[in-house]
Amino acid sequence: MKIIILGAGQVGSSVANSLASESNDITVVDLNAQLLGEMQDRLDLRTVQGHASHPDVLRRAGADDADMIIAVTNSDETNMVACQIAWTLFHTPTKIARVRELGYLNYPHLFTHDALPVDVLISPEQLVTDYIQRLIEHPGALQVLDFAGGRVRLVAIRAVTGGPLVGHELSALAEHMPGTEARVAAIYRQGQAISPEGNTVIEADDEVFFIAAASNIKAVMNELRRQEKPFKRLIFAGGGSIGRRLCAALEDKYRVKLIEHNAANAKCVAEELEKTIVLRGDAADEELLLEENIEDTDVFCAVTNDDEANILSAMLAKRLGARKVMALINRGAYVDLVENTSVDIAISPQQATMGSLLTHIRRGDVANVHALRRGAAEAIEAIAHGDKNSSKVVGRTIEEIKLPKGTSIGAVVRGEEVLIAHHDTLIEPEDHVILFLVDKRQIPEVERLFQVGVTFL
Repeated sequence: MKIIILGAGQVGSSVANSLASESNDITVVDLNAQLLGEMQDRLDLRTVQGHASHPDVLRRAGADDADMIIAVTNSDETNMVACQIAWTLFHTPTKIARVRELGYLNYPHLFTHDALPVDVLISPEQLVTDYIQRLIEHPGALQVLDFAGGRVRLVAIRAVTGGPLVGHELSALAEHMPGTEARVAAIYRQGQAISPEGNTVIEADDEVFFIAAASNIKAVMNELRRQEKPFKRLIFAGGGSIGRRLCAALEDKYRVKLIEHNAANAKCVAEELEKTIVLRGDAADEELLLEENIEDTDVFCAVTNDDEANILSAMLAKRLGARKVMALINRGAYVDLVENTSVDIAISPQQATMGSLLTHIRRGDVANVHALRRGAAEAIEAIAHGDKNSSKVVGRTIEEIKLPKGTSIGAVVRGEEVLIAHHDTLIEPEDHVILFLVDKRQIPEVERLFQVGVTFL
């Protein structure tokens, strides 16, 4: 696929890094020659220096025959205009734009081919907000990802000593939970993937990915770790876009406080929110945290624009007694560094954004993609089309499907019905099939499985 990426910042470079490794023809456009040079040294791609929305720059980047433009510069306006020009001058089939400002997002009818021809809107701030909200709603989870409109969820959890299933074989899960179905999609032990079999024994500290109907998630989590009490008291650090959205979404269900350093912004946020207590101060101020009873806080979540401030304030909150701490971290190297520290969950905006982008890049009919393990693994929701003659999956049981190594089918959604995958589960036309790939390099092979042959009419 020929793809033009506009913007070589953190999101653009993450997208380029992921797509260049999958044999796509990638061109990156940016004004910063140094960023482009560094990217070209690392990746197999072309670069063009210039303004992302300028027609001549887009032409030099190959817009005449590009399949897709992904506009992820730091300017909403540049991204929207670039999509407009790509459609008007070059008839680019797929146009994806990052738009952060709610003032635009609140008017979806702006983004039509009669107005601004943007096919897919990406809002990293909203994606991160939704991601953090799901983590707060599921105490103990490391990741909570939705498929099939929320009917199925993939949850990552760390098994702990004392969990009913820890020290037992996976086959015992059905005995512990009669009538509740779930499937373990993958287990990571000391960073290495283990293929889950019926006789695989769950050990303490294993990172377990399991798939279940949304209504069964809490029951399965309770098998892998001691049941955790629901969260009640939350403190967010940072009154920017993400902090404000989180408080607005959660203040009706939880006791929420927000710490904002800037006085003017703190006043503005306090006027905007109804029930949240807004505090003006430094989230890394030990005295302030103690005054606000950090030791009784269930979740401390730092979401400022400063990675270092987020990490340090989260570590301090944990040392002072906060039950769970999260930090928003943009730099991939920092995410690796804090993985085994006192920060419970490192949240990467790039990883959340990548899944949304990949949904529209994958070949075949793909309804959802979630990047996992910092992009090394993926979970995909693919839709089966065709019949037994034209499809490699329709009309076949799961054991008959030739899945690539390290790939497993976790669940099948048929209309409103959720079927946890078994060896004899038969795939029917229009089924939504949830797959887990330990190695994303197997994606082209999975895509080919779900492509319909030319004989299908």
